[in-house]
Amino acid sequence: MSPSVKNAARSSRNSTAVHALARAGYAVNGVVNVVIGFIAIGIALSGGGSADQSGAFGAIASTPGGLVALWVIAVALAALGIWYLVGSVLTQGKDTKHRAANIAIEIGKGVAYLALAATAFGFAVGGGGDSSKQSSSLTADLLATPGGVVLIVVIGLAICGIGAYMVRKGITRKFEDDLTMPTGTAAKGVRAVGIAGYVARGVALFIVGVLFVVAAVTADPDKATGLDGALKTLASLPFGQVILVLVGLGFIAYGVYSVARARLAKLN
Repeated sequence: MSPSVKNAARSSRNSTAVHALARAGYAVNGVVNVVIGFIAIGIALSGGGSADQSGAFGAIASTPGGLVALWVIAVALAALGIWYLVGSVLTQGKDTKHRAANIAIEIGKGVAYLALAATAFGFAVGGGGDSSKQSSSLTADLLATPGGVVLIVVIGLAICGIGAYMVRKGITRKFEDDLTMPTGTAAKGVRAVGIAGYVARGVALFIVGVLFVVAAVTADPDKATGLDGALKTLASLPFGQVILVLVGLGFIAYGVYSVARARLAKLN
């Protein structure tokens, strides 16, 4: 890639306005995860609701001023997604293999936040839907194509890998590398919600990946139910309600961590 393109990317990514939008993206993502956490706890206690991004956006849309909030969320998440994609151009690494892995991670984060922004936008314009049904529909379409089973297994294993990575990042506290850590009691608080949040989200994502693999092996697209289905699967296990409450609290912790990250994130 030419030096002029890299210089332009570096200049745009380091601007004050872009930094402000990226931090806003972390903050609104935190709000979304807090809402998912409360919905998950509600499912554990009463069985109702959709504990995923669609459920969270639907809950936000139903509040006074919710549509305005969804537009703000959509713009902030899109900005954060673009920030990561631009950052992939500037990614460094010890060697070619390490750099390629870092680029893939940056692109993956960018695409994930843009997809989340698109979902928020859909609810803002009144076109939101059930993400679990969308996952099942997409899986059914893939199962009907040549090599679709293999592709779904690969997707499932990739999601499992992301989940395991998040659990490891939480347990080893590697998320602290992303922050300018405060001192004293504030540091303990950020560390606690970071560990709990990363582990809880990682466990949920791992289950999502397992459900995709099961859907491929059994040729049953209805089993690829996304985050909502994964959390409801947890609820069906022995002591599942207790587990789901703990996972919901973990999502709330991750949301609080994300809000703190909006303030503390290293943006360079």
